[in-house]
Amino acid sequence: MLNLLKHPLLTHKLTLLRRKETNTKDFRETLEEIAGLMAFEITRDLPLKNVTVETPVGICSTQELARDVVLIPVLRAGLGMVNGISNLIPSARVGHIGMYRDHDTLEPNTYYSKFPDNLPDAVVMVLDPMLATGGSASAAISFLKENGAKTIKLVCVVGAPEGVERIRKDHPDVQIYLAGLDEKLNDNGYIVPGLGDAGDRLFGTK
Repeated sequence: MLNLLKHPLLTHKLTLLRRKETNTKDFRETLEEIAGLMAFEITRDLPLKNVTVETPVGICSTQELARDVVLIPVLRAGLGMVNGISNLIPSARVGHIGMYRDHDTLEPNTYYSKFPDNLPDAVVMVLDPMLATGGSASAAISFLKENGAKTIKLVCVVGAPEGVERIRKDHPDVQIYLAGLDEKLNDNGYIVPGLGDAGDRLFGTK
């Protein structure tokens, strides 16, 4: 299921992210802010459980989160989204998965993974600013399922229709969250108009 998030602040900040003149510092800060804004929608359906707490003036019947949250940034660019979400959910645990896309075959390769031990019971959020061909995201989701994850959300800033369809086909049980759905992929597999290479712009590399 595709969730295309609409909010004036998201639109404004995504415009800043797209501008080629935006420097590394501003790109990094804006990406973090976008992730934080997206977190409100991503977490809208998190389950709650009933609890009773004592306030300074009495007893209160209320609710708190019933399941753990695990953030899985896809290295490198996914790292830029972690703080924006973990600031809202400081109890979230963070795993990592390292994947890169072969520029010739456009197929993903995994070079690193490290996950917390609560994947089966947690709401797992895969973080990657770009959903291009969908190959890396699909491979990351498959790898997480092999490691016990059952409830997975894919959180990206910008996506292409090709990537969305790939995830829908490979993982129909996974919810997709985007701040922007762009036109297409070019011949090199980059999102058009997109925002360039998110990892390079985030870390100031080429």
